[in-house]
Amino acid sequence: MAKLYFRYGAMNSGKSTSMLQAAFNYEERDQRVLLAKPQIDTKGSDEIVSRLGVTRTVDFLIPDQAQLRDLFIRYARAETAEALFTPPHVKPVACLLVDEAQFLTPEHVDDLLRIAVFDDVPVLAYGIRTDFRTRAFPGSARLMDLAHTLEELKTICRCGRKALFNTRRQGESFVFDGDQVAIDGEEVTYESLCASCYLEASGGRLG
Repeated sequence: MAKLYFRYGAMNSGKSTSMLQAAFNYEERDQRVLLAKPQIDTKGSDEIVSRLGVTRTVDFLIPDQAQLRDLFIRYARAETAEALFTPPHVKPVACLLVDEAQFLTPEHVDDLLRIAVFDDVPVLAYGIRTDFRTRAFPGSARLMDLAHTLEELKTICRCGRKALFNTRRQGESFVFDGDQVAIDGEEVTYESLCASCYLEASGGRLG
């Protein structure tokens, strides 16, 4: 039986880079992979964007209301989104890789487990655990519940300690209120901080 993996870390911990490396490793061995990400993540549109400047177009986007396992099966059986049948030369999928997994719904994550167990395809999901208010994203919380294996990807705070939390900035100021997802609209940036620096910036506030 294949497994569901959740590889998580604070912002700038190299999640997308690690994912693209995993895809390369499979394909170097002539194995087929599918790459996907939630449609709500409009950063890079239909691309996975690494901090190192490497980009790759995903095989499919995941709408909020999609039945993810059905979507996976559709793309697994065809070489392109337009194909209406399964050509005999299409290779089986060796792995499904999901970027920005924190934006998945809990129902999507349930389907990732079904893909691993029922379809015997390993699923590698990459994302962050918590938002800028230290609250878990629903998708990440469900992955923490269900994943066979949890792997932390580490990065460091400005002070040199291990970074745990993600902070949101508008201009030069940290902000601790607002919607959990702020990809479009306001110009915001993010910085990963250790617990000490986060509490200092927030005045001791958590959430």
